[in-house]
Amino acid sequence: MNINKSYIRQCFKSEGIQLTKEAEEGIVRELRIQVSNMSINCKKGNIKRLTPELLYVALGQLSKWKGGK
Repeated sequence: MNINKSYIRQCFKSEGIQLTKEAEEGIVRELRIQVSNMSINCKKGNIKRLTPELLYVALGQLSKWKGGK
């Protein structure tokens, strides 16, 4: 997975926060975990194509979704 590390660095820099390489790697690792969890949530919700209207399913708010098993 390609994550835009320059965007991450810029976000922290704009707030005046120094970001170590290790912290940046931790953020990237956490983002990968979150994206993986989102895909699992879609599968649990029986989503075949994720659209903006169904993003809440990926975010784990399955109680709003009636199409799940």
